[in-house]
Amino acid sequence: MGARRKLGRQFGWLWAAYAVSAFGTWLAFDAFPMIAIMVLHAGAAQVSLLAAAGLAVGAAVALPLGPWMEFRRKRPVMITMDVVRFAALMTVPVLYLLDRLTFVQLVVVSVVVSAADIAFTAASGACLKALVPREDLLVANARFESTSWTATMLGPQIGGAAIGLFGPVMAVAANAVSFLLSAAGIRAIGGTEPRPERTGPPPRLRAGELLEGWRCILTHPALRPLFFNQVLVGGLIMATAPLLAVLMLGSLGFAPWQYAMAFTLPCVGGLIGSRLAPRLAARFGRHRVMLISGALRACWLPGLAFVRPGTPGLVLVMAVELGLICCMGVFTPLYATYRLDRTPADRVARTLSAWSVSSKATIATLTALWGLLAAVTGPRIAIATAGVLSLATPLLLPRHEYDAPRPEQEPAPSHT
Repeated sequence: MGARRKLGRQFGWLWAAYAVSAFGTWLAFDAFPMIAIMVLHAGAAQVSLLAAAGLAVGAAVALPLGPWMEFRRKRPVMITMDVVRFAALMTVPVLYLLDRLTFVQLVVVSVVVSAADIAFTAASGACLKALVPREDLLVANARFESTSWTATMLGPQIGGAAIGLFGPVMAVAANAVSFLLSAAGIRAIGGTEPRPERTGPPPRLRAGELLEGWRCILTHPALRPLFFNQVLVGGLIMATAPLLAVLMLGSLGFAPWQYAMAFTLPCVGGLIGSRLAPRLAARFGRHRVMLISGALRACWLPGLAFVRPGTPGLVLVMAVELGLICCMGVFTPLYATYRLDRTPADRVARTLSAWSVSSKATIATLTALWGLLAAVTGPRIAIATAGVLSLATPLLLPRHEYDAPRPEQEPAPSHT
């Protein structure tokens, strides 16, 4: 079966680097808000500012990094971003021990880490496309997806126990070390990475060059609808997360451990979906499975508006999350492969960077808007509104299976 296919030692190191950093990130899940609340005695407005700044300002800072990295070797860029994240995060425990930690420092670190996340993700996509044969991209993306959901399921549980024993600052330190281990894993890939070949004049950080990633997305008949679908679905899902927390932990009276269980246990659906994705694609066709899973993914969100107190409400949330995450587990590796296949080789970093910047900016914007909507209408109606809007997002999925560029149509990498 394709899911068991061996992709080689180099991919193994890339996968290991991804796994260790993913577990580190989820190990320190919510560590920054906890530090702000428990150590710096920040209020709700400051905690919200901390979360929004990391997304919005980090996305703005990362904007010029796409053109900068496009014609550079991607592995050194990835290692640099890992080291930057390690250094930024390690300032938190160091300044805490020196009794010099401030809220502004947390905001700055959040912005730096968010920008480095975007750059790393864009470079890693280009690295994967160059490292893995085209026919194996789906299997590789499915393995990344299964790893991501495993980290999502286990990381917060282990991290919560670690925070209880050692405090949130130590969780941040562990996350920092995970990025250093990730850098070592990428360094261990070995071999010679060809320098990407320029197909035109050297890029300058002008407005046109900064917008090249979006131009590639918006002028492509397959990438454009997929882009709007993905950023809107992701934004609507994430916008409901704080509202559901307010609803469940507030008026419905769920305990924190019940709330955590409602979102960690269903992550097994991501494992199931990502394992099924290559097999379903092989049997029914990649494009068809991507369309069906993408459409089904949009059908679950309205169910969260009907949550009630007690065990029935908890079961409802877990069932909705399980269905949603299972569909996401199938859809995500298919969409990631579809996107890589149809992005020209000399625009991968800029396209993925623009995509990530847009996703983060959309999440930040919709989260703020839905917070205002919930203040006027209540969290339940705001969640229902997001659910109804999500039902329309399948209309944005690409209906036709546009051909991917043939290898001879893409610029050949230089081996000098």
